[in-house]
Amino acid sequence: MIAIACDHGAVALKKEIEQMLDEMGLAYQDFGTDSSASVDYPVYAEKAARAVTSGECDRGILLCGTGLGMSLAANKVRGIRCALCGDCFSAEMSRRHNNANMLALGARVIGPELAKMITRIFLTTEFEGGRHARRVGMIDTLDQGGTLNE
Repeated sequence: MIAIACDHGAVALKKEIEQMLDEMGLAYQDFGTDSSASVDYPVYAEKAARAVTSGECDRGILLCGTGLGMSLAANKVRGIRCALCGDCFSAEMSRRHNNANMLALGARVIGPELAKMITRIFLTTEFEGGRHARRVGMIDTLDQGGTLNE
């Protein structure tokens, strides 16, 4: 199950991504918004992020004008590793090396076809583990308020 949410600046892109998810045969839960009327993006980022951290959804996709606001808000939810990606290589590495569990995209920054390519890569790439698992563990320590010692 994929959590998906957007603000008013990315409603059209969300519809395109949802159509792609349908074509891929992936279930998703839409956490809004569905209107171009101005909304507060942190509300929607939190809803989707909490669905991911609770286990209700496996991964999440957040969309806004730049992707910045949604990614910043989502990353404040403990357990979220949301990657803002504007290219395919970053999307792949966010999964392989960082085990990102949410993807943020900017509807005013990239076009819908690139957004769909990035999303497809994000959803089909697995975490490599190995040396990267130790580093993701360090990120988790910071997320839980801990400190790192070298």
